[in-house]
Amino acid sequence: MAKMNFGGVEENVVTRDEFSLEKAKTILQEETIAIIGYGVQGPGQALNLRDNGFNVIVGQRQPSKSWDKAIADGFVPGKDLFSIEEAAEKGTIIQYLLSDAAQISKWETLKKYLTPGKALYFSHGFGITYKERTGIIPPKDVDVILVAPKGSGTSLRRMFVEGRGLNSSYAIFQDATGRAFERVVALGIGIGSGYLFETNFKKEVYSDLTGERGTLMGAIAGIFEAQYNELRKRGHSPSEAFNETVEELTQSLMPLVAENGMDWMYANCSTTAQRGALDWKNKFRDAVAPVFQNSMMKWLVAMKHSVLLILIASQIIVKNWKLN
Repeated sequence: MAKMNFGGVEENVVTRDEFSLEKAKTILQEETIAIIGYGVQGPGQALNLRDNGFNVIVGQRQPSKSWDKAIADGFVPGKDLFSIEEAAEKGTIIQYLLSDAAQISKWETLKKYLTPGKALYFSHGFGITYKERTGIIPPKDVDVILVAPKGSGTSLRRMFVEGRGLNSSYAIFQDATGRAFERVVALGIGIGSGYLFETNFKKEVYSDLTGERGTLMGAIAGIFEAQYNELRKRGHSPSEAFNETVEELTQSLMPLVAENGMDWMYANCSTTAQRGALDWKNKFRDAVAPVFQNSMMKWLVAMKHSVLLILIASQIIVKNWKLN
């Protein structure tokens, strides 16, 4: 395993240079990978694995839009597209990619197919981290692993098609076979990860929740709205306020950051823009830091309520499935 100096800290990282696609295919050559759920992460991971030459089947409820989408993507009923139960029975690696609520509602059904030696795979650590509440407690004789792409399934697929990789986190909760590490890394490479960074299920959940409430969703949406509203109050047109708030950031600056980092983005901006960063970065950092600090404990408490809401949602899903 390679070491990477990340912000002055040495971290374990797996790269496609040291762990090639051919190596991953060799490790998983006798495995049948069952993608359970063809919603947010399912299509990207299933298609990337299939295109990379792995043995992939899909388990999805029918009739449903997701079943129809799987057919449109080239999966054939009875060949590599099955009911959830049949796919789980056939799979040696079960990628449990249903929503958090649906994972809870289908757990009693799925766990019957977790026979000794199989692997149970997640792309979000919620169900396992809160297992006492979700009831998702895997048997002791299966591997329990996680690969969490740092983006949506749509982004994972688009970057794969473009010949690029999306960073992912990987974790091992339970190594029953002694093969959990090689399985999880091979799957991470197979789905199209660029770099694979080591974590655990709990840290994946907490970092994910922080990001979604912070720079990925909550904070960025709040900053967009505040700046847009201020420009409009000062007489700027909606288009001008939008372009200066959203368009320039998403279409010009963020691609430069993604290409080669913040310093590269600064170097490709005007001196006036650079001054804006130097003069205002610390002010925004100091203004926002208390929101993160004071909210972390509130978020942890709120998660207890979120688990309850997800449990309620899972019960609604079960009722709807029975009605259909």
